[in-house]
Amino acid sequence: MNRLLSGVSAGALLLAFGAGTALAGDLPGKFEGVTIDAKLIGGQQYEKLYERIPEWEKLTGAKVNILTKKNGFDIDKELKSDIASGSTNWCVGWNHSSFAPQYTSLYTDLSKLLPKEEIDAFVPSTIKAATIDGKLEMLPRAQFDVSALYYQKSLYENADNKTKFKAKYGYDLMPPDTWKEVTDQAEFFANPPNFYGTQFAGKEEAINGRFYEMVVAEGGEYLDKDGKPVFNSEAGIRALDWFVNLYKAKAVPAGTTNYLWDDLGQGFASGTVAINLDWPGWAGFFNDPKSSKVAGNVGVKVAPKGSSGKRTGWSGFHGFSVTENCPNKEAAASLVWWLTNEDSQKLEAAAGPLPTRTAVWDWDLQQAANDPYKKEVLAAFQEEAKHAFAVPQTPEWIEISNAVYPELQAAILGDKTSKQALDEAAAKATQILEDAGKL
Repeated sequence: MNRLLSGVSAGALLLAFGAGTALAGDLPGKFEGVTIDAKLIGGQQYEKLYERIPEWEKLTGAKVNILTKKNGFDIDKELKSDIASGSTNWCVGWNHSSFAPQYTSLYTDLSKLLPKEEIDAFVPSTIKAATIDGKLEMLPRAQFDVSALYYQKSLYENADNKTKFKAKYGYDLMPPDTWKEVTDQAEFFANPPNFYGTQFAGKEEAINGRFYEMVVAEGGEYLDKDGKPVFNSEAGIRALDWFVNLYKAKAVPAGTTNYLWDDLGQGFASGTVAINLDWPGWAGFFNDPKSSKVAGNVGVKVAPKGSSGKRTGWSGFHGFSVTENCPNKEAAASLVWWLTNEDSQKLEAAAGPLPTRTAVWDWDLQQAANDPYKKEVLAAFQEEAKHAFAVPQTPEWIEISNAVYPELQAAILGDKTSKQALDEAAAKATQILEDAGKL
């Protein structure tokens, strides 16, 4: 993953790679009478892209039948059910770098279906990360994800807030640079049930991923060099205590243990949350007065540091794949290309997501030249990408997440101590890896 990060930060972000190549002459192609069945991720930040599908249909003569549009966790469950039952003759599916190692039997090698020059137009490190066991499993969409900190600027500009905060905590109120400062400020700003200091996604891989990056920021490891779960450490306890203590202080909404990403996005946009660690795809939504009550009042900065001095930086990217059993692989690959080509990536990047095509980074920076908010967003995520790291690259990651997150919830809700919850979670994760023959 270090190679991925150096590619993203030095390649995509600093534009070290050359401009993208011209489109291949045979794309998108002609597929009269073909219907492509698809299973896609749904949610506010993903939907705009799908408005381009009718144009692909018009150009190719094919039709797209969307079978499923769900959040990634629910799609993952559906894909696993399809694999188990042998129901995999649909064609185009959602994929994600954190989930991809599970799907090597499901998805085909796109490098055999698309021109090399089109694949070469992507940031090389993302293509490398999308290649599992030598097979290009997906094309990355403009959804390279690492989280930065969004905050309401007016809270930090308020003279009364500054005076009261300094009197209580002994240091000046400014956008936080450490997770200790986030804790202080979240508790200071909270006024439940009308206003909260911060929030977090509290179930599925979402809470496990956030816990994982907090463990790293606290100087610990999730899996050691031998692949053994070791997150039930002092660093792990400190990481989990961050969630536990904020919940106990009522600095986060009571329902946060049931939140996923759309809940967080809507929550911050509602104007009832002071500080929000979130993905780049929400940047445009948060600053649009049609969708957000905090539009014009949003600041963005690099994610905070843990006690070790390391910043949180859990990262990955979304993509589209073609199934091995698709009866029309060429048409499906054309659709995947269409949803990740330069025009599609510009459409997504305009709303905040970080592109995965080299040339679109150049375009994105040009678009931000006269837009102070966009410049602030890109600067924050450029800096944050330097600190990005992927989840442990094991096919059992999601299975482990599904076993661990209920234990994290139990600690947050006060049903177990952090140590009890982590010891039980580590035992479950160890059993999963032993059953898989990894330990």
